[in-house]
Formats: sequence, structure tokens, C-alpha cells
Amino acid sequence: MQSYYKKLLFTFANVMKNKKIVFFLVGFFIVLSGVFMTYFYNVTRVEHKPLPIYGNPGHRIHPFSFVNQDGLTITNNNTAGKIVVVEYFFATCKGICPKMNENMNKVYQQFKGNPNVLILSHTVDPQKDNPQSLKQYSLQYEADAKQWMFLTGDKKELYDKARYSYLISAQDDTTGVSVDKDFIHDNHFVLVDRHGLIRGMYDGLNIVEIAKLESDINQLLQTKD
Repeated sequence: MQSYYKKLLFTFANVMKNKKIVFFLVGFFIVLSGVFMTYFYNVTRVEHKPLPIYGNPGHRIHPFSFVNQDGLTITNNNTAGKIVVVEYFFATCKGICPKMNENMNKVYQQFKGNPNVLILSHTVDPQKDNPQSLKQYSLQYEADAKQWMFLTGDKKELYDKARYSYLISAQDDTTGVSVDKDFIHDNHFVLVDRHGLIRGMYDGLNIVEIAKLESDINQLLQTKD
């Protein structure tokens, strides 16, 4: 009987010892997992650097007044506090415009329904691109005029806005070198933040830069003023 109890005590001691080993191993792997996850997060997380600011110190988008595809007057009051993507094009363009607006549509689809993101597509041919023709043009992208605005207006004001506000080019082609033989306009999309500061310029024909534009818009959306 005494031998039996000794065996029982020995077995119990081994079980307890094994439990301690099990508990130790479980605790060790929990700690190890925590260390690994922390390391993985620190190594793989993306550190966003502040976006650059274009133009001379203090440069901001100037006040403007244009008409959109619904015939409504759009001013800088409509864009105040919004993140804005800007381009220049014209509806009858057979050169770079179709590809540019195909890519702009990718940006639109990415942020569709977000009231904090607007797209302004300015025509360089306001004589032909009236609100009615711009409305017809916008339908191919099913563009909501509250978010993707196709703008027309005074030609000089449109061109001055490109040059002096957005720091890009828009002009009549007097050289005959452009593909469309009528107008020269920049192929860049311009990113403007909530304060009217230019924060990026992107080749509207380059899909890699379009992805960068979308990433930068998200960064601005996440940035707290």
C-alpha cells in the first residue's frame, strides 16, 4: 500500500512538473508572438512623409467663377475645405484627353460619393464646350456634377487660372505643333488641399502616377488640420 502511494505521489509530481513546462511554453510563445508582431508592424508600416507644397511661399489658388455641366456657377466657395483634383482638356480632343479622362475616371471611381473630394475638369475650348456639350461629354463617365465638375467660362480667365493658380499651361496653339492643332494644355493632374495649397502634380497619362495621386488624396484625407 505504501509503495502504491509513493507511485501515486511520483505520478502527481510529474504531472505538475509537466504542467509547469506546458504553462512556460505557452507563455513563452505568447511573448514571442507579441515581439514578432511588433517587429513586423514596425518594419512593414508605411511612414507617410508630408506632401510638398508647390509654388512660391504663400501661393494659394486664386478666387474663380466658372459654369459647370448643369449650368450652375461654381466658385472657390464650392471648393473651400475640400480636396480638389484639377485638369485641363476639351471635349473634341482626339489626342491625350481621352486617356487622361479615362484615368481621371479611375480617381473618380475610387472616391465616388466622398463629399470631401472634388474633381474640376476645365475646358480650354469654351467656345465649343458650353454647359450642354459638357453635360453630354460627362455622361460617358456617369459623372455626378456635384463631385466631378466639367467647367467652362471666360477663355482668358480659364487660361489665367491654369497658369497663375494651378501652375500649368493652357493656351491656343499658334505653332501648329499640338496633336489637335488648336489648343495646348497640360497633361498633368494637380492636387489641391483643403487650404488651397498645391500638394502634387501627376502625369495624367501614367497609371503609376495615378496610383500615387490616389494614395496622396488618402493621405490628405487622413491628415488632421
